[in-house]
Amino acid sequence: MTELRVAIRVRPGSSRAGVGGTHAGALVVKVSERAVDGRATEAALTALAKALGVPRREIRLVRGATSRDKVVAVEGDEQVLTAALERLRDAP
Repeated sequence: MTELRVAIRVRPGSSRAGVGGTHAGALVVKVSERAVDGRATEAALTALAKALGVPRREIRLVRGATSRDKVVAVEGDEQVLTAALERLRDAP
């Protein structure tokens, strides 16, 4: 198991939730939850876990609790995670 750091850009209040594309080099995570009491952050971490195919407990917030730009640590197989991240970054 390896820990991989990933920069994400959270877009709270989106009409369509999903993970894909980039913004200034960070992976975009759209969530329908508003940025109130950490709900958007938790929703983003859950969505990212689902998109990467890892349990939610394998993802933790490293930096950016109150910012749209965050850094998360993901535990898992480095090759599998890297391939999944590349696929997500290339998605529209």
